Amino acid sequence: MTDAEAAAGAAPAAAEGADGPGGAGSGPATRRRRAPAGAAVLREDVTEAIRAAVLEELAAVGYARTSIEGVARRAGVGKTAVYRRWRGKLHLVLDVVSALAVEGLPAPDTGSLETDLRLLYEFTSRALRHPVASQIIPDLQAEAARNPEIDEALRKAVRSGQESVALRIVAAAVERGELRRGLDEDIALDLVTGPLYWRTVILRQPRLPKTHLPTLTRATAAALKSL
Repeated sequence: MTDAEAAAGAAPAAAEGADGPGGAGSGPATRRRRAPAGAAVLREDVTEAIRAAVLEELAAVGYARTSIEGVARRAGVGKTAVYRRWRGKLHLVLDVVSALAVEGLPAPDTGSLETDLRLLYEFTSRALRHPVASQIIPDLQAEAARNPEIDEALRKAVRSGQESVALRIVAAAVERGELRRGLDEDIALDLVTGPLYWRTVILRQPRLPKTHLPTLTRATAAALKSL
């Protein structure tokens, strides 16, 4: 627990709720809901509402115009509720986006390299086609070119998410004898993660032909087996 959170615990619990951007009220009912002194009251439902509001705000106005005030307004809380959890806009956005990147991917283990790759590509393709993701990712990439902290966080998120899943798929295929031991993992990661992101994020073509993912799956599996 941080000192800021501990100090915030002495504030009325209503500050975590829907009293609006102005913060907690001042009437008798509010005083009755006062948290015990020294206790940090960080309600999970409020945290999740703020996380959802961040994504909505990014999709609506972009990173540059996103503000703590706007996020708090969308979440139906006061700014204090946001600052109890994050130091500012940059840390809030990086935390939410990084968490999504890390937690949002499955780790297929079907017993077949091609089937594992196909499931990974289908899931990733659906995620990248989502309207929120299709607006947020290019915007954050543009900001990353200007902000080293965003650049580092996005790289870390991709490494923690995509690379861990891709490496597990490759490692499982090695154990099954589908791929040789000692293959170049860096090249394998490029082959697994690169093509779909190039098409959907860089070229901005999220609507793929029906034959694209099956063909990409077979080509990637063949390329991995050639390493």
